Amino acid sequence: MTTTQEHQQIRILVQAAAAACEDKKGEDTRILELDPIDSGLSDFFLVTSASNDRQTMAIADEIEYRLKKDFGVYANSVEGRRKGDWILLDYVDFVVHVFLAERRAFYDIERLRKSARPLSPAEFDAELKAALAKKTLAVRKKAPAKAKPATNAKPAAIAKPVTKAKPAATKTKAASPKAKKAVKKIAVPAKKAVAPAKKTVVPTKKAAAKPTAKKPVAKKAAAKKSKA
Repeated sequence: MTTTQEHQQIRILVQAAAAACEDKKGEDTRILELDPIDSGLSDFFLVTSASNDRQTMAIADEIEYRLKKDFGVYANSVEGRRKGDWILLDYVDFVVHVFLAERRAFYDIERLRKSARPLSPAEFDAELKAALAKKTLAVRKKAPAKAKPATNAKPAAIAKPVTKAKPAATKTKAASPKAKKAVKKIAVPAKKAVAPAKKTVVPTKKAAAKPTAKKPVAKKAAAKKSKA
């Protein structure tokens, strides 16, 4: 039995093969999801029709090319390529049937596999996308639980001593203007005290100079009177 992950990978390969059929103008493309009890080894049948043998070969070649290029998957066996009326590509987990329209009507594989669930490529693609979406949601729900230790570790990484050092720098800056003002207040009264001392010295010099200047004048006046 295949696991859920393996089954999902098989669905991706079947969808890629169905897209190749659509691109090469395959008609009435159907995907049969086989009953596990009735299917044996394969999980899916991919059935498509073509209008001529050249188109059947072109569709088969495109399927082989895409699966080999994009996924590295090769067909286990290929049958009916020479005639081109019914080409069978066996990929073990799924089988591709490329028919001419009349051959498909004659063999009527869809009727033979009554227990299978038929799906169009669009319906199959929608189911595949829904399954992938559920898987991504399950992964996202698990991711936060693992990431919680990382979020708790963030507060420990904050360096608290750095924030405490900033106020110390502001205190030193605030103290410097006060010191300057104190120096100015002390220097101002010192200058005012010196200025009055200079003014007191000036009157003493003028008082000493006046008597010396008047004495010679009085002597000359007395001499003139005696001569007369």
